[in-house]
Amino acid sequence: MNSHKTTRKVQASEIDGLNHVNNVVYLEWMQDIAHEHWSILTKDNPQKNNAWVVIRHEIDYKNQAVLDDLITVKTWVGEVSGVKSIRHFEILREHTLLVKSQTTFCLIDLKTGKPARITESILNLLKPTK
Repeated sequence: MNSHKTTRKVQASEIDGLNHVNNVVYLEWMQDIAHEHWSILTKDNPQKNNAWVVIRHEIDYKNQAVLDDLITVKTWVGEVSGVKSIRHFEILREHTLLVKSQTTFCLIDLKTGKPARITESILNLLKPTK
């Protein structure tokens, strides 16, 4: 599995009125790590003609994070077919799963704004490393 992870400390600005990380913040963390992972995967082969857009989020909130918790955000690409790719996410505090999610992305052609078939060169970027 070609995964990517990052660690972060929960900031005061990420806490909501219930004194835990706001659900929207988890989504922002997922967006950030997806972008970061894609940038790493394409560093030697930039994809300037295409972009990924979200067409579906599925998020399961399992536990809460609070101020100053040390959080690990992890992502990897799962099924890829046609114009769609499913990216998986896990957000953990130590060994406790806080959020499990998957997002379906659609590849679009930046010139036309329409869905674009995922090419062999993009598939090769997404293949697991050994």
